[in-house]
Amino acid sequence: MITTKDIIMEDDPLIRQKSVPVEMPLSDEDRATVMAMYEHLVASQDPELSEKYGIRPGVGMAAIQIGIPKRMCAIYVPEFDEDGEMISCDQYALINPRIVSHSVKRSYLRNGEGCLSVPEDQAGIVPRYLKVTVTGYDALTDQDVRIVARNFLAICLQHELDHFEGILYYDHFDPEDPNRPIPDAKIID
Repeated sequence: MITTKDIIMEDDPLIRQKSVPVEMPLSDEDRATVMAMYEHLVASQDPELSEKYGIRPGVGMAAIQIGIPKRMCAIYVPEFDEDGEMISCDQYALINPRIVSHSVKRSYLRNGEGCLSVPEDQAGIVPRYLKVTVTGYDALTDQDVRIVARNFLAICLQHELDHFEGILYYDHFDPEDPNRPIPDAKIID
């Protein structure tokens, strides 16, 4: 189980390293790594498990965050009804994902983004595309996938793919005014 001590922080120079493509077919080692990342995210959103292992809730993790500079990431974005029951879940263990198209329209999270590698949240607006199309290989389903993502899922994917380039979310802040709203952007709650 990946725990908080396994995640490298923003002050570690490795987090800024560019990640390399994963060789295919997927090796047993790379499969085990991406599945461990996925399992960490699932456990992080279970209150009992997150307390037991002392892990912060997360919806995405890139391999570089555990010191492996390869283009792999896990995504786990559940959606709940008003009674707290899960009604759907976007979940992927992606290998070599890339954005193949995106909307012109922008979006951002009303309350800002967070990151497992940034222990103290940084306040500011992160401009993202409202919609992205991502292709890659999904180790959960063992097939190539084409994901058309909007809103929160699109933001999560862009955040994780930024890690492949050594980019942290606060690198996108407007340097003159980090909280400057983006005109005509959709605000995601």
